[in-house]
Amino acid sequence: MASPMRIRATNENGVIDVKVLMRHAMETGLRKGPDGKEIPAWYIETVEAKVGDKTVFTALLGPAVSKDPFLNFKLNGSAKPGDELVVTWKDNKGESRTDKTAIK
Repeated sequence: MASPMRIRATNENGVIDVKVLMRHAMETGLRKGPDGKEIPAWYIETVEAKVGDKTVFTALLGPAVSKDPFLNFKLNGSAKPGDELVVTWKDNKGESRTDKTAIK
């Protein structure tokens, strides 16, 4: 099971500022381990954020993104303080993680 994401969603003058830190190895498939064998590719492919049943943010990632990716995005008019923000990522091995927070 993947580690929980750290999600912060705060209201700044009517604009919701969202910060997400995801724990993930993000292997490219090009590195070699200490034994000289290639480390298989393992990376987050999609990230989706929802408020209620409405998708408010989608990102497509790939092997060029660093370990433990950090995303920062802003929402204008699609959310308000007190709403629940749900963030889900899925990786190329079929694993996924979903976490949520209340918008402050």
